[in-house]
Amino acid sequence: MSGERSESDGGEGAGSEGDEPDALDAAGIDPVVPESAADAADEAFAEDDEVRAFLREIAGDVWGDSSESKQLSAILYRVSDLYDPDEQTSPEEIYLNVRHIMRIKAQGGIER
Repeated sequence: MSGERSESDGGEGAGSEGDEPDALDAAGIDPVVPESAADAADEAFAEDDEVRAFLREIAGDVWGDSSESKQLSAILYRVSDLYDPDEQTSPEEIYLNVRHIMRIKAQGGIER
């Protein structure tokens, strides 16, 4: 009757802990990776000192006082690791890390 996402509330248990919106949904981000990007994720990233240095320079420029600028800077730095032969990461790992950070931020921080 409300027209809202029925699959999330399912008509029962509304208001329970499991009904919290996904941070990516709340941010309007489509978590579905296009097929072209998924194919690219399978490819190895060649060592590229210039790309790595450029991304890390931008990360330094973005760094600021706000938590958002620090998060973006950290993401850019992490993406630069794709071009570093001494680092072991993948686009999927970076995506999952960012998604985790967004979920924590949406819930107001880490509750211990």
